[in-house]
Amino acid sequence: MSNSLPPPLSDDVLAKTTTLPKKPAAVSLTGQRVRLEPYNPLTHAEPLYRISNGEPIRIGEQEWAGYDPDEAIWRFMYAGPFSTLADFERYMQAQRDALDGTPLTVFSLALNHPIGVVNIMANYPGHLKIELGSIWYSPIAQRTGANTEATYLLLDYLFSLGYRRVEWKCNVLNERSYRAAEKMGFRFEGIQECHYIMKGRSRDTAWFRILESEWASVKQHLESRLYPSCPNH
Repeated sequence: MSNSLPPPLSDDVLAKTTTLPKKPAAVSLTGQRVRLEPYNPLTHAEPLYRISNGEPIRIGEQEWAGYDPDEAIWRFMYAGPFSTLADFERYMQAQRDALDGTPLTVFSLALNHPIGVVNIMANYPGHLKIELGSIWYSPIAQRTGANTEATYLLLDYLFSLGYRRVEWKCNVLNERSYRAAEKMGFRFEGIQECHYIMKGRSRDTAWFRILESEWASVKQHLESRLYPSCPNH
């Protein structure tokens, strides 16, 4: 292994380390399946709570049966399930108040209704790296491509800002998140043992990432999955 240092980064790249904000901008993004909006506690909290607490769900003429919210959504999250709307609101407010993160509500365009949340978080503009995390979706979003398109929209946005690395991490036991990361093109980097204590239990964390140099290939992969009939999307 050589001990030679890599060449200095360009002035344009280094300039972004001082201009990107510590708290990510509350951006709105729209695709063919989903719309991402900055989380608004006044209008988003109650509908998000109602689709994530295990109660039967009805949106327009569509209905979904009751479910186990721990198994379906919250088991590997740092909090939840929530027994009251007030508890859920406190959980979301903590994310809204984070100095290095911003929660976004994911809407289904077909339903015109919230279906989950994703956070732009663990932001280190000085190193041009950021994370997509604290992601959850109601069972009503399963097998709709919502997570894939929301992730695609955010990756495209973040790399356009000049980030060099976007991270994804999950509990090693969270098979759904693990598989989703790999299917969407994130590269597995390893396991950090005893990384957190969550809900009174030790958590080992699996780390994934996409680098700026990999984005063109990953973008093509995601577009082929999301828009197979639109090769020039």
